[in-house]
Amino acid sequence: MIQPTEAEIRHIYEQWHTTIQARDLAGLMALYAEDAIFESPAVLAVLRHQETGILTGKAEITRLFAANFRVLAGTFSELYRTGIFLANGGLLMWEYPRATPTGEQVDLVESMDIQHGQIVYHRVYWGWKGFRTLMAIRDRPGD
Repeated sequence: MIQPTEAEIRHIYEQWHTTIQARDLAGLMALYAEDAIFESPAVLAVLRHQETGILTGKAEITRLFAANFRVLAGTFSELYRTGIFLANGGLLMWEYPRATPTGEQVDLVESMDIQHGQIVYHRVYWGWKGFRTLMAIRDRPGD
């Protein structure tokens, strides 16, 4: 397997955050491979009919992020990150820490496997504040 270049890793790191903040669904989905896998408890909180927190394929991931932009609109209005990321071969990871310069935010870690300049496997690990936020969203009526 050919390892991603430093430029490909940095592109995913920068563009993923930029497209999430802009709620640019098309730009975000351009970062994912057609057969990408996405794994997060947010799947169960936002797409309530799902049996697992794992989605396979760009179409399913698109459906999740479209719903995320609607359901989580006020929850993730701005995400702060330190600018530090870890990359080793095809693995890219960074944190959205709970403590920020302006207070607290939902805490989570993004972990992505990168191949051929695209995300092929994306896992999101939620901290305590993030977990509580997901449970509140899951329990809201009408979303």
